[in-house]
Amino acid sequence: MKTEVVKSLARECGFELAGIAPASPLPEAAWYLEWVRRGMAAGMAYLTGHRAALRADPRTLLASARSIICVGKLYNTPEPYSIGFPDSGRAWISRYAWGKDYQGVVRAGLKRLAGKLSNLSPQPFEWRISVDTAPLLERAYARRAGLGWIGKNSCLINQRQGSWFFLGELLVSLDIDADSAPPGRCGTCRRCIDACPAGAIVPAGSPGEPAFTVDSRRCISYLTIEHRGATPEALRAAVGRNVFGCDICQDVCPWNRRAAITGDPAFAPVRFAPPLDYLAGLGEEEFRQVFAGSAIRRCGYGGLMRNVAVAAGNREARMKK
Repeated sequence: MKTEVVKSLARECGFELAGIAPASPLPEAAWYLEWVRRGMAAGMAYLTGHRAALRADPRTLLASARSIICVGKLYNTPEPYSIGFPDSGRAWISRYAWGKDYQGVVRAGLKRLAGKLSNLSPQPFEWRISVDTAPLLERAYARRAGLGWIGKNSCLINQRQGSWFFLGELLVSLDIDADSAPPGRCGTCRRCIDACPAGAIVPAGSPGEPAFTVDSRRCISYLTIEHRGATPEALRAAVGRNVFGCDICQDVCPWNRRAAITGDPAFAPVRFAPPLDYLAGLGEEEFRQVFAGSAIRRCGYGGLMRNVAVAAGNREARMKK
């Protein structure tokens, strides 16, 4: 099947980016295991141990896989970036969680794509969908598929459309001509590094590795979503008013100055910068109702209340200055 046909079908299924990578191991797997060894996965057990080793070869997900169709689903909306919205009484929720839970949206699009491919293919083939949670180095394969380069903040950046993309993959047993990786275009820019309040974007440290990587132990997104337990005292001020995720490193990225805007109603903002006091007053049952179908439920009621308490404490500290 021709590459351009596959890309056209992917666009029909709602994906703004699409490309093909070979379903073979990548050198990046060695660096990933080293990143884990250094403790930079923090408490995310699903990234370590046995599941870390599985990421070395996509054929652990689909033994017959020959190609990986990598797609990008745009989720950027016209609302202001966090750095341009100074209201200290409002909490910041990461842009990706404003609308419907992206996993279901991307998975549904990939399922439609598999169906279209099946209708066109002269012979049956095996396929498997991967969205975020499967042990696959999705950014590395997306880069090989030509979707963009991996920036210093570890986000995939597309030259024309920026970095506000969800990634998904369709592993297939078909032979499809692969695309090629674009050159990195971050150059000497340090805006994401310098803007991170917690200093989470750090030098990788060794030849043959990326120049920079993200240390999850300091990352606000990790601290407000994946981390269990109290927020480390030394990092509470850095969390600011972020109560679920953080957008700062993408907000300051020059490639997002003219980032594309999605027309998909699934990502229309339902909960843009809610008042901190409103969130603080939510009961557990109300939390479940308000955030039904949202990625925000991943941090749990207790996690959100912890984050709201930290943000409220930071607001009080600012008011006293």
